[in-house]
Amino acid sequence: MPFEQKLKISNLISKTIGNVIRSNDSHTLMYHSVSKSLGENDDIYSINENLFKLHMEHLKEVDIDIVPFFDCFKKKNTLSITFDDGYQDTYKVVMPIMKELKIPFTVFVSPVFVQSSNNHYLDIQELLELSKVDGCTIGSHGYSHCRLTSCDDNKLKSELEDSKVWLEDLLSTSVNVMSYPHGDVNERVLCAVKKAGYLMAASSRPGGNNLSTDHYCLNRTDIWSTDDIKTFSSKINGSWDWMRFFIK
Repeated sequence: MPFEQKLKISNLISKTIGNVIRSNDSHTLMYHSVSKSLGENDDIYSINENLFKLHMEHLKEVDIDIVPFFDCFKKKNTLSITFDDGYQDTYKVVMPIMKELKIPFTVFVSPVFVQSSNNHYLDIQELLELSKVDGCTIGSHGYSHCRLTSCDDNKLKSELEDSKVWLEDLLSTSVNVMSYPHGDVNERVLCAVKKAGYLMAASSRPGGNNLSTDHYCLNRTDIWSTDDIKTFSSKINGSWDWMRFFIK
């Protein structure tokens, strides 16, 4: 089924069933890239800068408490904002907007991307400067962004521990949160994350969070390039949480 058709069906479900079964749990938004150029690519995970800013301005207008990811499950009707992969635009595009609007945010980074010469991702200096911004938290996204569920025990341990150590050494601060690359997680990975010293971890599973949610498998709401303000509003109020029944 084409994405456009899936999107129409999803919007319809969210307006009807989703609006009825939604809860007042806390929600965490999951962004990826924020593009300066409209239509730079067709990736649903690359949202245009102007639309992203409209999202953030909308959050300042509605009655919702925006909290750091570390507090994302502690109170009802709160919202936290995260970015996966450590794209360079989190420094060049996202950071100025968040500073202007005084919105806390978390960026999950894979060291292998920072060490590369790929200018789509943060370099060391940009990551250092980003980490010093008030309200910005840096988390781990695995060392090499590989699928953790496919790693043997030694590789899994290395992916989790080496990423944490590398980031902490570079930033001179504790790195206690992470998100699972590709959203891949199982019980073995959960146990390894705990042993590596992380205190919380974000999944890619839809839904809200509360005090009873596993802190090592916190849910997040995926934000797409097609999310106009009306759709965005329905996502932050929980009307898209129904997707948790279809995405495991």
